[in-house]
Amino acid sequence: MSFSITVRDHIMVAHSLRGDVFGPAQQLHGATFLVDATFRADELDAHGVVVDIGRAGQVLREIVGALTYRNLDDEPDLQGVNTTTERLCQIIGDRLAARVRDGDVGEASLSGIVVTLHESHVAWASYEVAL
Repeated sequence: MSFSITVRDHIMVAHSLRGDVFGPAQQLHGATFLVDATFRADELDAHGVVVDIGRAGQVLREIVGALTYRNLDDEPDLQGVNTTTERLCQIIGDRLAARVRDGDVGEASLSGIVVTLHESHVAWASYEVAL
């Protein structure tokens, strides 16, 4: 048995991708992603919830807000990182996991987080981190 809740936000960035496989995306370009963060738990807490949805949404907003309207190529902590959709999922997921471990979403007993970035209505990528 497993439970989950998902909160959604969005991110708007500029970046370039390294490698011939990316064709024209090697040039600096903009990208907008819908960001879904799914919080998973094996059991509900004493209040009957996976996590406080308001706090989860606020933490996600803070994490994507720190990246949005930025050229990721210029971000010091992303130097040398090829900021593919998959890698951005990992960056956001790992930052969310750290915030959960710090107690920023409350006393939730979560088993994992899945972050999905939707590039369009037909393409998306996900990253899952166990807690």
